[in-house]
Amino acid sequence: MYKINTNYQKLPGSYLFSNIAKKVSAFSEANPQADIIRLGIGDVTQPIAPAMVAAMHKAVDEMADAATFRGYAPDLGYDFLREAIVSHDYQARGCDIHADEIFVSDGAKSDSGNIQEIFSQDNRIAVCDPVYPVYVDSNVMAGRTGEYNPQTQMWSNVIYMPCTAENHFVPEFPKENPDIIYLCLPNNPTGTTLTRDQLQEWVDYANKIGAVIIYDAAYEAYISESNVAHTIYECEGAKECAIEIRSFSKNAGFTGVRLGFTVVPKELVCDGVSLNSMWARRHGTKFNGAPYIIQRAGEAVYSAEGQAQVKEQVGYYMNNAHTIYTGLKEAGYEVYGGVNAPYIWLKTPDHMTSWDFFDFLLEKANVVGTPGSGFGPSGEGYFRLTAFGSHENSVRALERIKAL
Repeated sequence: MYKINTNYQKLPGSYLFSNIAKKVSAFSEANPQADIIRLGIGDVTQPIAPAMVAAMHKAVDEMADAATFRGYAPDLGYDFLREAIVSHDYQARGCDIHADEIFVSDGAKSDSGNIQEIFSQDNRIAVCDPVYPVYVDSNVMAGRTGEYNPQTQMWSNVIYMPCTAENHFVPEFPKENPDIIYLCLPNNPTGTTLTRDQLQEWVDYANKIGAVIIYDAAYEAYISESNVAHTIYECEGAKECAIEIRSFSKNAGFTGVRLGFTVVPKELVCDGVSLNSMWARRHGTKFNGAPYIIQRAGEAVYSAEGQAQVKEQVGYYMNNAHTIYTGLKEAGYEVYGGVNAPYIWLKTPDHMTSWDFFDFLLEKANVVGTPGSGFGPSGEGYFRLTAFGSHENSVRALERIKAL
């Protein structure tokens, strides 16, 4: 008789955003007249910019002509996109990254969940707490996290790096040496980040103990401060210890069309084995390439027109972030983030739990956010709002919250 992967049975409940969707759906059915404003999931609301739309239309026309039709995409990505990424995201910043170190995919979430497959099951992971749930959950599925303690909401074999107001939401080196370190900067959910010097310390630490850093840079486009690195490869020695994951979802509005990439430098070698070659083998075996039409849209992101339009959209969302942050601050909330990332992280009022505040906002203000405890035990007592709504809805949601 067949057997299942019992590691899935260890996962507590449903995925965070599935739980939120179920709660909101139940509330909507019971209150069909409610005008719900959704500032929970980090989904964009502005349409894809004209330069990328034009590129997709042109690519669709090419697919309709036998002379220019494209079949299977190269599983590692088309050269035109990989070279554009290298030129604009890395070489323009003085980083020695090459096209054969770029692996194009259907999004950062997929790569964040899949990258753990090239590592041994007995590796120990370290995660910031709170953290994007995919990092931990995908390692649970792989059998790497030990047992779950419902009381502490922690896994026995995971090294947690608490990020709280006391340490300014900046992770500290753990007392135990991890093998794999997950860093998301600018951070989801807290919206905070590290300076370039602070990030260099993590690179030095990883090289010293022989760890690899999985660096999620999905929110790089939202960085506004000059002392914050846009890529980990701005740090000396990062090519020997870091894998970087990027997304087109938040900077270019590609949440509905799906495109991302992962950088695995050829200098990353473990016991004589190239991680670049391993990821290429895994990628080529399990992934059939992102669609040509979407990769052409990705290429257009790097055009002069595309860069200007993306910058405008990022500015739109960051204006929302400033509006929400400032308004909550004026209303007496303890608020963080909203400077280098499109997330606002706030302390729940009156000692409410994260889920109690979720229910309170939904029922009393018809506003949806994300409970901080869904990102880890150190997220309890906090709450995340996104700046990805329309400006009108951001203002309306803020007015409702201030009126409570």
